Amino acid sequence: MLKGLGQIGDMAKMMKQAQKMQAEMAGVQERMADIEVTGEAGAGMVTARANAKGELKGLSIDPSLFNPDDREVVEDLILAAIKDAQAKAAEAAQAEMAKVTEGLGLPADIKLPF
Repeated sequence: MLKGLGQIGDMAKMMKQAQKMQAEMAGVQERMADIEVTGEAGAGMVTARANAKGELKGLSIDPSLFNPDDREVVEDLILAAIKDAQAKAAEAAQAEMAKVTEGLGLPADIKLPF
């Protein structure tokens, strides 16, 4: 189609790839809301669920932890479970983004979106 146009053809090809990547990124953003990960702490006594966007979706605490004397321990476990879920959410998001950038020749460890 743009054969023989040299740099103009290359630019058009790049623009087309950029538009395709933008559409794919929008799809990835939508899918991230549906990807759910679970973080845990205290050998699973506290679990936190989050989506790949990092939004906290649920929290579960084993009833045996409801001792007023252990309040600080429970608070620490809750924070640890949430941080674990957020780390897993970030990993899931990065894996989804890697699928989009795979064919573009970008470094595997590039952080998207910028």
